[in-house]
Amino acid sequence: MAKIGIILGSTREDRAGQAIAQWVADLAHGRNVGDVEYELIDLKAFDVPILTTSVIPMAANKNYDDERVQAWSDAIDACDAYIFVTPEYNHSVPGAFKNAVDSLGAEWVAKPIAYVGYSFSGGIRAVEAWRLVMANFSMTQLRTQLDISLATDMTEGEFTPADFKSEIVANICAELEEALS
Repeated sequence: MAKIGIILGSTREDRAGQAIAQWVADLAHGRNVGDVEYELIDLKAFDVPILTTSVIPMAANKNYDDERVQAWSDAIDACDAYIFVTPEYNHSVPGAFKNAVDSLGAEWVAKPIAYVGYSFSGGIRAVEAWRLVMANFSMTQLRTQLDISLATDMTEGEFTPADFKSEIVANICAELEEALS
């Protein structure tokens, strides 16, 4: 069975991304695709330390000295494809998420990936920055992406996406499933 990891890349308190990632996961789980399962992976749960090791992650052979990095590696390596749910910070990716990605190497190589970005501008610059980073791992990157605006898709602190955005998530899931078949 193939596994698609939905990675929540924000580690902040009271993060909008938690509701967004859960919504994506709920929609994905509702697809009932027999040979694909989806798992929500919350970066915050791993407490990945700042990358300081002298071992280049790609050369670590998925074996890390720090147990938190090893747990992160195991969770990521167990997936065959990914959906990054990423906020946009200062026109780019969140530092903790970038550090966590940089802390690994072979776990990412040649796997399909899609993006759900969010910010007041829809997270589009974070997604574009991720596309450059993840190209280093020869990943198949879907063109279809979802942009969530914190100005229009949040109402009084509650995530209230427009109905058509569910269809975009369905398209992302279908494209990832197809890439895995």
